[in-house]
Parts: sequence; structure tokens; C-alpha cells
Amino acid sequence: MPPITLEDVRRDRQVLEAIKESDKSLAVLGYTNHGLRHLNLAAGRAQAIANALRLGKRETELAAIAAFCHDMGNFLGRTQHHYWGALLFHQMFQDRMTSDELLIVVQAIANHDKEEMKFTSRAAAITVLADKSDVHRSRVRKKPMKEIMGDIHNRVNYAVTFSDLRLDPKKKRVDLILKIDANFVSMLEYFEIFTERMRYCRTAAEFLGWDFGLVANGAKLI
Repeated sequence: MPPITLEDVRRDRQVLEAIKESDKSLAVLGYTNHGLRHLNLAAGRAQAIANALRLGKRETELAAIAAFCHDMGNFLGRTQHHYWGALLFHQMFQDRMTSDELLIVVQAIANHDKEEMKFTSRAAAITVLADKSDVHRSRVRKKPMKEIMGDIHNRVNYAVTFSDLRLDPKKKRVDLILKIDANFVSMLEYFEIFTERMRYCRTAAEFLGWDFGLVANGAKLI
């Protein structure tokens, strides 16, 4: 049996259904997009980070798979969604992957929203960077502007009109580059919501032997 690839996972009926139901559940709770828009972006960023680190093809593939599947357990409960997602992935792919590769992906999914856990694989650290760096206006669901402005998470995401990761292998540094519209939020509000995420990104980058930085509106903040 050939190794499972990201494209295999992207086409898997059970995975897609779990993602759809998870995003639907989070929409009801008022969360930003956690569906295919977010997961495809996370998988792409995971591949870019792994390539910058010059990881092997298979390790890169596993990191991208974990990034694509990391949020699919949300329909079973938001608070423990990282654990639910890990268990779901194990159930879906336990007969289709070798034990070592399966557990790398399972642990990366479980680790992505559990800051007190220590990283034990590069795939897990990459998944955190790929996930937590996704802040952008396009994550905000379509709703009246009054509703967007009334929720700080929506407002902060909506204020970010440009978001990208800049990877510098020579300096061993990854920077999250943002353009923030100050008409919607102040920098203080951004950090009020995302300080924990930025700290987790820095921890992930350090595990990979890199530095993490945040550049907003041309100013280096971290």
C-alpha cells in the first residue's frame, strides 16, 4: 500500500465530513472560519516551513497532513477539540499508515492547542506555526459590520488586511508579517487576543532551532 499523502487526506470522505461539521459547529458558536479555507492555508504554510527547514519529503508530507486535519475534531467539542481530532485521525487511518507515521500526525494534532505540552516532533512544531499564524480578514464569516465590530476576535481578524510568513533559512528566522487597519483595532487589542498564540509560535520556532518575530505595519514588535 502506498504511503498516505496530503492529497489522499484532502479527498477523504470522512475527513471532509468532519471538517464540514466542525466548521458548522464553530459558526454557531460565533468563531471565525475553521474550515477548508483555514486548513488548506495551514497545510500550505506547513509545507513551506518544512521546505525552508530542508526536511525530507515524507516528514514534510506528515506535517502538512497534521496541519490540514488539526481542527477536524471541533464538532465533538471545542474545549478538547485537539484530542478529539487526534483520536479521529487515528481511527480513520490506523489501518492505512505505519504506526510511527500515524503517531507523529496524531501527536501533532493533539499538541496544536495544548501549550503546556512539550514538542517531541518537528511536525508538531510546524503545525503550531502554520495554524497560529493564520490571522486575516478572510477568516471572518459574512455578517453585518455591527456584529463584526461587537466581537473582539472578529474585529481583530477583520482588521488584518495582509498576513504572510516570511521564512529566512540563512538567519533561521520566521516572521509573521501583518498589515493591520487601525480603524478597526489598536495594537493593544491585537496583543490582548493573540499574545498567547504568538508565545506558542515562538516556542515552536525555538524547538525547530529558529527565531520567531512579528512585524505589523512595518514595525518589528517581537
